[in-house]
Amino acid sequence: MKVVIMAGGQGTRFWPWSIKEKPKQFLPLVSKDTMLQQTYNRFQKWLPSEKIYIVTTKEYISFIKKQIPLIDDNQIIIEPAPRDTAPCLALTALHFLQKNDDEVFAAVPADHYIPEDTVLQNALLKAETAAQEFGSIVTLGIKPTRPETGYGYIQAAGETVNNREYLEVEKFVEKPSIEVAEKLLMGKHIYWNSGMFIWKPSTIEYYMRKFQPDIWNLLNDTNRNLNVRYYSLPKISIDFAILEKAEKIYTIPVSIYWDDVGNWSALERLNQTQKNDNYAIGDIHTLDTTNCIIKSDYKKTVVIGVQDLIIVSTKEGLLVCHKDYEQKIKGIINEM
Repeated sequence: MKVVIMAGGQGTRFWPWSIKEKPKQFLPLVSKDTMLQQTYNRFQKWLPSEKIYIVTTKEYISFIKKQIPLIDDNQIIIEPAPRDTAPCLALTALHFLQKNDDEVFAAVPADHYIPEDTVLQNALLKAETAAQEFGSIVTLGIKPTRPETGYGYIQAAGETVNNREYLEVEKFVEKPSIEVAEKLLMGKHIYWNSGMFIWKPSTIEYYMRKFQPDIWNLLNDTNRNLNVRYYSLPKISIDFAILEKAEKIYTIPVSIYWDDVGNWSALERLNQTQKNDNYAIGDIHTLDTTNCIIKSDYKKTVVIGVQDLIIVSTKEGLLVCHKDYEQKIKGIINEM
């Protein structure tokens, strides 16, 4: 089994700490190690280093080599441009298939927080068995602990497959409203979509040929330069491109502490808040201020008489956002 760490995202939900020139996977968000280092170390505990690959865009190669000195050049798969997860994973599958390598691999994001390494390892090994045996797509479903609007959900069937721990996926649910999330948690066999997928390269090829033939054919067109071809690909997630269309997808339920560290509120969940439920990074002074996230890199910062705000000041810029509008940060940053 291989692991492919996806490290090409731009982390705009963490602006202005995370910026295009140095996105969140290369930042120490929740410990002294960066998110990429945490992810790599998590798998290096039980996989040989030559089984761990990283897929990224060319502008981030220098960060990867500096933060992961063990990685060889041939273990870095380079995307010519960011085109979301469907082209990224199709390119990864093609990379292996061109070497006649159809070994199962787990595609995992670079920026997730998963402290329980052994539980994750056991779940991935079970997923490897299912992906190999059925030639199918397997995902890890995280048992939810709260109604969460920032995650997608998996609705699974009630009975296991062949008396094993695999459940067949009935449908994927997009990031819901809080009302829908609360209703989902009242049902059975509901899981968070972890964004971790386990499959063979040939399985990706099969589904890309079936549902996204234009993307697959363009990647295979050796008569044209890959950089030129890749820029013409659509930006589309693997969820929209394949998962919502494919048949016989399986999920393995996992009870594990997991966070996708997808926005500023994740820092509150993963770190102890301070006085009046504020979470502060930097030289921060507050008065009559509650339930705020405040980060200031270079200046003394005084915050008075506010609540439920995210206030972040860096060299790149200043963010002031009510927590209820946090999911809108990505959209406005992409428009800038």
